[in-house]
Amino acid sequence: MKILKEIATNLEKGNSLAVKELCRRALLLSLPCEKILNQGLIKGMEAVGLKFKKNEIFIPEVLIAARAMKAGLDILRPHLSPATGKKRKKIILGSVKGDLHDIGKKIVGMMLEKEGYEIIDLGIDVSTETFIKAIKKERPHMVGMSALLTTTMIYMREVIEAVKRAKLRDKVKIIVGGAPVTQAFADEIKADGYASNAAEAVDLVTNLLKHQA
Repeated sequence: MKILKEIATNLEKGNSLAVKELCRRALLLSLPCEKILNQGLIKGMEAVGLKFKKNEIFIPEVLIAARAMKAGLDILRPHLSPATGKKRKKIILGSVKGDLHDIGKKIVGMMLEKEGYEIIDLGIDVSTETFIKAIKKERPHMVGMSALLTTTMIYMREVIEAVKRAKLRDKVKIIVGGAPVTQAFADEIKADGYASNAAEAVDLVTNLLKHQA
């Protein structure tokens, strides 16, 4: 549909005002909120992520696109109704120490909320100590860590090792994601799972937690 393509295109360009207005217009046209999210915002952000991986664009352009994504999410959020009839499982999300991006994490969090999970978002630049304190306090079923930079994703290993030292590793699943993160890296740091995009993250969480009480 033309308006969804326009949302994706303007997001790639980082045009926040246009993305916001187009999302409003799409809702007025009675398009399903999930369709606007998946075929408009997420499709546009996936294109940005691909360009970033190919070194066709750099961090400033990614952050500008992320702001446009946030503008669209702000319009859609009130219209995304969570799934009902499920026992809510708790998931902690955070961008690791030194990493100031959070758009991918927010998308994942919003999609998981829609599936009925309880999301505790620790935000950006989250230290190892903060992750450990949150795990002890909230007793989540899962922790999801995100990173946009190769220089910050190394802290994922530090967090996992700290969780082990705190004797909490057998009590919580840990998944990782973000532009520079790979399955090989996730295996190396002994994470429970890796997802390359938000839709994969939802499937991963569902599969990892389906047998947990």
